[in-house]
This record gives sequence, structure tokens and C-alpha cells, in this order.
Amino acid sequence: MNGSSRKSDENSEMDRHLPSSKQLWRLNTDTSSSAPISNSTDYSRTTSSMSSYSEHSNEQSSSYDFPPVGRPMSKPIRPDSLAFTKLSRLKHISKYDPTSASEIEMVKEKFSKLLLGEDMSGGGKGVCPAVAVSNAITNLYATVFGHFYKLEPLPVEKRTMWRREMDCLLSVCDHIVEFYPCSHTLSDGTSIEMMGTKSRSDISINLPALEKLDAMLLEQLEGFQKTEFWYVEEGKQASTPTRSFRKVVERTEDKWWLPIPCVPSSGLSAKAKKELRLKRECTNQIHKAAMAINSSVLAEMDVPESYIAVLPKSTRACIGDSIYRHLSTADKFSPDCLLDQIEISSEHEALEMADRLEASMFVWRRRAGTQASKSSWGMVKDLIGEENKNEMLASRAEILLLSLKQRHPGLAQTTLDTSKIQYNKDLGHAILESYSRVLESLAFNIVAWIDDVLFVHASVKRRLKAKQQKS
Repeated sequence: MNGSSRKSDENSEMDRHLPSSKQLWRLNTDTSSSAPISNSTDYSRTTSSMSSYSEHSNEQSSSYDFPPVGRPMSKPIRPDSLAFTKLSRLKHISKYDPTSASEIEMVKEKFSKLLLGEDMSGGGKGVCPAVAVSNAITNLYATVFGHFYKLEPLPVEKRTMWRREMDCLLSVCDHIVEFYPCSHTLSDGTSIEMMGTKSRSDISINLPALEKLDAMLLEQLEGFQKTEFWYVEEGKQASTPTRSFRKVVERTEDKWWLPIPCVPSSGLSAKAKKELRLKRECTNQIHKAAMAINSSVLAEMDVPESYIAVLPKSTRACIGDSIYRHLSTADKFSPDCLLDQIEISSEHEALEMADRLEASMFVWRRRAGTQASKSSWGMVKDLIGEENKNEMLASRAEILLLSLKQRHPGLAQTTLDTSKIQYNKDLGHAILESYSRVLESLAFNIVAWIDDVLFVHASVKRRLKAKQQKS
């Protein structure tokens, strides 16, 4: 008894000199054995999938992390461990690793710009975080792939930069969750109801798919290491014996700085041609998948009030009498026949037509929704007929718009899409939309580059065949 009382007196004497936070930590340690253990699934990324910005393992702080929201606390939290944030741990390691120090400065600069909303004055006049993250992904794509014009592996430093900074930007999605009711059984057998957290449904479905498409595109580029074709710059064409020509004349005039693909004088071998076609088909499927994800994310975004304020009052005047008549009166609607009748000679005219169709489609659907909400029994028959007509016009306009985009796959974003991106405030939508958009652009470019090589091969074969016929 004397020994135990002496020990308790020593502990109480020590507690008088300890700070209050230490006392709390000791209390937490004493009572941690009775804390329930959570069996819920952890949706955060594993250490292996994190970039070099992720937390380094540390024996002092690895067991004192914050428990996720909605889960019972299973481990004590030391107050002094709160200072060991991700950045401070990296800063501690950087004393011995100069490479980590440069990366830390880069991370600090990137996230400072994101937090400031691209307003370096700090006056709060910057864009919202969703737009800032969207711009960051777009700018990163421009930095890595902006001067990449050839079918060849991506340089190691560019590939590392792309993967490292994309992992950093995508890590925001790890903390975008939704709550769901669940039950938890305590150690004494008591069952309690609580709110658990899981990754938001659209992010858990689309983000892994986009990361897979990203890896597949980089893998496609890695496959062009030993090729039978090569590139020459515009100014070096005269010194090249097998000078080639680009498939699209407008592309040569508008982007004269692009390198020109060349093939041997006898053309590509059958094996090389087959591999190119297979790669083109695979990349084209990736392009379609990225475009489908981008369209679905844009469809979920809210339409900004600024776009609604400038909608046309007359849809007939917006799209023209001939198109309106064809949409409203044709028994068998054929979008291809209608597009053949419309004279569209440039991408600018195609984009203008897409804007008009999209605006008219939105007006018709708004009218159908407004009329459906009315409940005047005296006008039910007329309202149902008008609602069906507006729905028919909207659906036909959507089909026509889809056919127009298929004929012009490189069409720029419409006014509605750019307005949604500009005024969007949902971080999850912003990341998914910008990520799918840049992957769609990369896939489209790879398909175009493969088409250029195949066109040059076909041109060489035609010239050889013409020479043989003359001789």
C-alpha cells in the first residue's frame, strides 16, 4: 500500500508540472483500451498509389492520425502530433533530401495559388476553388502535352511531372464523401446506428475509369519506340528524300509548325500498318469513353443564370425556318439528311449551329417542364399536346446535335458547356470534367497523328502504283 500510494503521489506531482494538453493525452491513453474498434471500410488511397507529395511513414505520427468522419475513435490523438501535418513532415525530411525540398516549394506554390483562387493580391477577388482546380488541370495538360506533336514515348521528366501533379490534384477527391446510415456493434454486443462515409458515387465510378484511360493513353505512346516512320520539321523538308504531305490542307496552313511524318520509299510494312490500325482503334475507343464521361458530368452541372438570361424567346428565329419546319413536321426524322441540306463549310459555322440547337433544346425542355406543372383542368388536353410537341422538338434537336458533333469531332465546347464550367462550384464535377476533357483531347490528337502516318503511307503506295503503270 505504501508503494502504491508513493507512486500515485509521484504521478500527481508530475501532473502538476505537465501542461494541460499532456494531461489530456495521458487520460486518453489510459482510456483507449475501452474505445470500440471500427470495422467500416477505408476509402482513402493506399500509400502505393500516392504521389511523392503523400505522407512519408513516420513511427512517431503514423498511429495518431485523425479518424475519418462518421467512424468511432479507435486510437488516441496526441495534441503535439497535430503539428506533424503532411507539409511539416515533408519539410523535416527535406533537410536530408534536396530533391524533396524543391518538390515542397512546388507544392506550396501550387496550393497557394489554388487557395488564393489565382488572385495573387490576396484580396479575395479570385475564382472559386472548383474553377481554380479545373484551370490547374488544364494548365498542367498544356505544360506537359502542349508541345508534344509526335507518336513517340513521353519524356520521362514530363511523364513523372504529369503523374506526380495529377495525383496531387486528384487527392482532393479522397475527401469528397457522402453520408449513409449504418449500424455498428460495440464490444459489449450493443448495436448502435450511426452515419458512415463513403466516396461520392459519381467520383467512385468515374475517377477510377479516367485513371485507367490515362494509363492506357500513356501506354499507347510508349508503344511507339521503334517505328518505321519518322518526323521532319517544316524547314527540313527539302533535305528529306521521301517528303510527305498532310492529310488535311487546313491543318498545314493553320499549324505550319507541326512536324511532318515520313515513311520509307516503299511504304510501311504490313505488320507496322496492322499495328498502327490496332492502336488507332484502341485510342479511338478511349476517346469515346472519355467523351462519354465528360458529357455525363456536364449534364449533371447546373445551368448558370447568366446563360438562362440570354436565351432566345423565339426558337424558330434562333435555328431558322427550314430547320424548325423539318424538326416539327417530318414524320420520319433523319438528322443526316437535314445536315446534308444545311451548308456548313467551317468549324466556326458548325459551332454556331451547335450553340443554336442547344439553346433551342433547353428552351423547349423548360417549356415542357413548365407546362407539366400546370394543373388547370380546362386546359389539360391542350397542355398535354403542347408538352408532347416540345419534348419531341427537344429530343430531335438533341439527335441532330449529336450527329453534328460526330461529323465534326474536333468541335470546340459550346456556349452552354463553357458557361457551366465557368460558374460551376462543385469540386468533384470540376475535377471529373477537366480530367476527362484533357484525356479526350490527348486521345483525339493521337488518333489524328496515326491518321497522318497512314495517309502518308497511302500516298506513297499510290505514287508507286502510278509509276508501275507508266513503266
